[in-house]
Parts: sequence; C-alpha cells; structure tokens
Amino acid sequence: MWLKLIIIALLLFIVFNLFRALFTMLRSEPGTVRMSQFLGKRVLVSAIALLLILLAIATGMITPNPRPY
Repeated sequence: MWLKLIIIALLLFIVFNLFRALFTMLRSEPGTVRMSQFLGKRVLVSAIALLLILLAIATGMITPNPRPY
C-alpha cells in the first residue's frame, strides 16, 4: 500500500514540475530560474519512479496484469 502511495506522489511531483517549467517558459523573465532545472528534476524523478516500479515487480511487491485486454 505504501509503495503505491509513493509512486502516486512521485507522479504528482512530475506533473507539478512540468507545469512549473511551462509557467517559467511563458514568463521568460531574464535572470530567473531556468526552465531546464524543472525539466531536469522531472526527468530524474521519472527515472526514480521507473526504477522503483521495476524493483517492486522484480521482488513481487506488485504484480503486473497478466492479460492486457
């Protein structure tokens, strides 16, 4: 149960950083935080979430759907 909540929190953080990068791009004020910092955080957290999911599947904590249809 905790693992699923952590994965959901990571996915929400990814979407949050994506919107922060969008608003930074739209404002485009010189001298502020660069958009690439937010996008970099998003990529890093995405990689962590993917590794966490793969590790959970490998250890049997979560099971994938055996039939995709």
